[in-house]
Amino acid sequence: MENARRRLIFALDVDDFSQAQAWVEQLHDKVGFFKIGKQLFTRCGPDVVRMVRERGGEVFLDLKYHDIPNTVAKAAIEACKLGVQMFNVHALGGLEMMQTTVREVDDYCAAHALQRPTLLAVTILTSSTEQTLHQVGIDRPVDEMVPRLAALAKQAGFDGVVASPREVGLIRAVCGDDFAIVTPGVRPAFASLDDQKRVTTPADAIAAGASHLVVGRPISAANDPQQAARLILDEMAQALGG
Repeated sequence: MENARRRLIFALDVDDFSQAQAWVEQLHDKVGFFKIGKQLFTRCGPDVVRMVRERGGEVFLDLKYHDIPNTVAKAAIEACKLGVQMFNVHALGGLEMMQTTVREVDDYCAAHALQRPTLLAVTILTSSTEQTLHQVGIDRPVDEMVPRLAALAKQAGFDGVVASPREVGLIRAVCGDDFAIVTPGVRPAFASLDDQKRVTTPADAIAAGASHLVVGRPISAANDPQQAARLILDEMAQALGG
């Protein structure tokens, strides 16, 4: 069960420090990471990252950096200073952007004796469809773009990607087993789809080869969030072989 817990990431998709704090207090022993995204970070800033860490939680900083190489690399160093365990960039930012980020992060962490965070690249958002891609001028299908971007991230020195669980097998085929795949869009049978389009169950995602699962509303919207988290952990543990 501890193996499953380390792989479960709870999405702190709230807009208030006290709400985030309450979720951390309630779930710190049920999840391995708390995901802090744009809404909460814009409202509360680095203080909310420090709060999670002070209470013994690990942070996945989900800000999806996408800018010129130097700007992304400098932002990544600030994430390192905060002590986050994971952060991400957009793979669509390109090879140079990702390589520069890896180089700057490696140099900074080595110089300051810091544990290097897990560097993740976002491939294609789980809310995107073929139509979405066509609207922005990408004429390749999702199942071609995702492994292509994952391979680019690995070439740049990234540790893994964020991708839909439905593309996990495609990514494993081109990036191998020693590559993190963090999957949002995971919905257990008792939860609704909400605005995710490409989703699957926790057990199916783990069985396909996902290394970490991001879950938000199936826990936060449940009548008993702790019980919902336990059910997801049970499903993950069974898929992991106990």
